[in-house]
Amino acid sequence: MLDCLTERGTLPADVEAFENALACTPKSLHGPLGTRFSVTEPIYVVRAPARLDCMGGIADYSGSLVCEMTLDRAVLMGIQARDDRMVVIHSAGVEVLGMSPDVTLALDDVAPGPGTVDYDTVRLSFSRAPESAWAAYVAGAFSVLQGEGYMDRFPHGATIVLVSDIPLRVGVSSSAALEIAAMHGLNLLYGINLDGMTLAILSQKVENQVVGAACGIMDQVTCAMGTRGRLLSLLCQPHTVQEQIPIPDGVHFIGINSGIRREIKGSRYTNSRIGAFMGLAIIRDHLRSGNGTTGSPHLRYLCNVSTTEYVDTCRSLLPSNISGRTFMRRYGDTPDPVTNIDPEAVYKVRSRVEHPIYEHRRVTGFTEHIRMTGISERPGPLEQAGRLMYASDWSYTHRCGLGAKETSWIVREIRKLGVDAGFYGAKITGGGAGGTVAVAGNDLMFDHLDRLLERYGEMTGIEAELFTGTSPGALEFGHRVYRIT
Repeated sequence: MLDCLTERGTLPADVEAFENALACTPKSLHGPLGTRFSVTEPIYVVRAPARLDCMGGIADYSGSLVCEMTLDRAVLMGIQARDDRMVVIHSAGVEVLGMSPDVTLALDDVAPGPGTVDYDTVRLSFSRAPESAWAAYVAGAFSVLQGEGYMDRFPHGATIVLVSDIPLRVGVSSSAALEIAAMHGLNLLYGINLDGMTLAILSQKVENQVVGAACGIMDQVTCAMGTRGRLLSLLCQPHTVQEQIPIPDGVHFIGINSGIRREIKGSRYTNSRIGAFMGLAIIRDHLRSGNGTTGSPHLRYLCNVSTTEYVDTCRSLLPSNISGRTFMRRYGDTPDPVTNIDPEAVYKVRSRVEHPIYEHRRVTGFTEHIRMTGISERPGPLEQAGRLMYASDWSYTHRCGLGAKETSWIVREIRKLGVDAGFYGAKITGGGAGGTVAVAGNDLMFDHLDRLLERYGEMTGIEAELFTGTSPGALEFGHRVYRIT
């Protein structure tokens, strides 16, 4: 029997399914998860959703404004104290992807003690076994909490059980949801008392330092602090939530999963990021000579360069391409703490700089139009917002080199269908190079989506998938406490 020790309220359907699995009922789709826990300690259950990148995407690491929405897909995690110093993790269903569903680690290996966490060593230890490398997203939270000084010594180990309906590597932040769930669960189990933004910052550090992926922070902030039915507006300088914008009545933001896997650790994303930071280093070098009008020789973010100053002063400074060796000889390293320049590689710089500078302005306009829609019945602001989405998609593809022919087809066909069919705009999301297309529209678009996906399948042989709802962020959901009796 499963007893809930906290006030329930209305639960998302995935939480009810997780309850069934914990209680080992015949309704369970994931097997008898409850048998993995003891009957002596309470089980903390947390939930962290996927997210849809409506605007901003990879410009987050350059200080852009971004606009994100929580989706109705999520990671559910149950965590319970153990009476030993082991970390035992089970992820239901990952065996069908060729991964090991069960990972057992010695707590003192991932969190060896205050002042002794070496992220390079921890990252290498997780990467040695590809079938269980996914555990870095979860157990990495132990390493980061200790490495960043939030825990001197964990008093005991933990049993962790995970269930997720978020597809992997499709650009909706399955990794951030996993990291936030793990960090939130450890926060509760060990009584650390972290606020939402700290949860996000530490979870990003898991991905950067333990997993080894050079992501920005927008995904973790949205998974932790997003709210149902609203767009989270975040200024990534480094992480200021500007507002939670209500999605206007009759307006929908949905995702179309192209079925093309994308990988944030891949070279296309990483090289685009390195090129942007090379440009920042070159502009900084120019400012140190007393030039420019940005106000400081210590410019922190590309997005603080105005479009006027970029055109008048900075653009001519930036090479179209430069080899890593030549760049390092002239400028040293970039200001990016999570990427490394390959001396033998050739990086595009000017186009990679232009994307975030112009994207920041596009996102600012986008949020203003969505806000105006909420106080006006005219469709004009939505049409303007949609045009900015199309412009963002063009820039991702042509300035950053992160498009894919399949996602470009989806965006192009939606643009052809247009406002008369209920579509306002569309763009590739996240790290690009495949993954999910974000779409803005009204009720009419649902009359056309089935045929659009049917045509996509005929062209590619891939069955696309829709993400159509929003749900609470991790903090909005809170947590539940259960005991198996």
